[in-house]
Amino acid sequence: MANMTMIEAVQNALDIMMDRDPSVVVFGEDVGYFGGVFRCTAGLQKKYGRTRCFDTPISELGIVGAGIGMAAAGMKPCVELQFADYMYPAYDQIVSEAARLRYRSAGEFTCPMVVRMPTGGGIFGAQTHSQSPEALFTHVTGLKTVIPSTPEDARGLLMAAIDDPDPVIFLEPKRLYNGPFDGHHERPVVSWKKHDLGAVADDATAIPIGKARIMRLGNEVTVLAYGTMVHVALTAAEETGIDAEIIDLRTLLPLDTETVFGSVRRTGRCVIIHEATLTCGYGAELAALVQEQCFYHLEAPIQRVAGWDTPYPHAQEWFYFPGPKRVGEALRATVEAI
Repeated sequence: MANMTMIEAVQNALDIMMDRDPSVVVFGEDVGYFGGVFRCTAGLQKKYGRTRCFDTPISELGIVGAGIGMAAAGMKPCVELQFADYMYPAYDQIVSEAARLRYRSAGEFTCPMVVRMPTGGGIFGAQTHSQSPEALFTHVTGLKTVIPSTPEDARGLLMAAIDDPDPVIFLEPKRLYNGPFDGHHERPVVSWKKHDLGAVADDATAIPIGKARIMRLGNEVTVLAYGTMVHVALTAAEETGIDAEIIDLRTLLPLDTETVFGSVRRTGRCVIIHEATLTCGYGAELAALVQEQCFYHLEAPIQRVAGWDTPYPHAQEWFYFPGPKRVGEALRATVEAI
């Protein structure tokens, strides 16, 4: 076993896949010479050359459009958008071209492309560097949407995403890049490299897309979370003493409904957490699915804990996040409901 930060895990996955397959190319704004704004691509250009890891103009539409063309021609581009907030100029290319290419061409062309982007808050980036737009991708047929919460998952899921024959949106919670936290602090309070929290296997293997992981076993309530909010949920369960079963979804689309429904049917209660705004967030889809499939097992209303329905606040960033206090209140209300 080795210990890595999430940044190192992402870099390691890219290195492994570029070494295994010469058709894998990595590009985006500042990813080449500089190694990426968060250093996730550090050293790749030096190792593989400027034809396989290179910088692009500041044009998200152009970056993704070029990736789609390369993918249709048989390559495996892994492109980086510097922040998830910057994806809007590229959204038309992602939705209208990448996601539809296989269907529109009756399988003659495919788009084995990964679009990596740092997501969420935690760096006081305000409205243009802190958004969580995952629901905009999970709504789109033809895309897969992945978001890891640990270095092991970041490496394994990214390897699987690069090998996938269809486009994958790979969201990286920037608040977790350098270490986990207890939900109360603005910066990581524990290094991934301590206490084996960032342990990854020496023999790197892909983690299948579409499979959730139970992070904490429990009997009173099921908590559905992903990315940064997995660590908030773990803290809230510990601080409240509630016997919560915490599921890290890992893949939002396709969703591991077997694990989700099995847990909710057993506990009879469900709390859903995400950092994005509440209205029409991905939690609404989760709540609808749980209600449809687990209705006769539910003993309390489904609770959602999410970001405010406001533009992303800079000065009040840490109050915007669902923290252990808000999550704990939802857990108590759900468990105590009759």
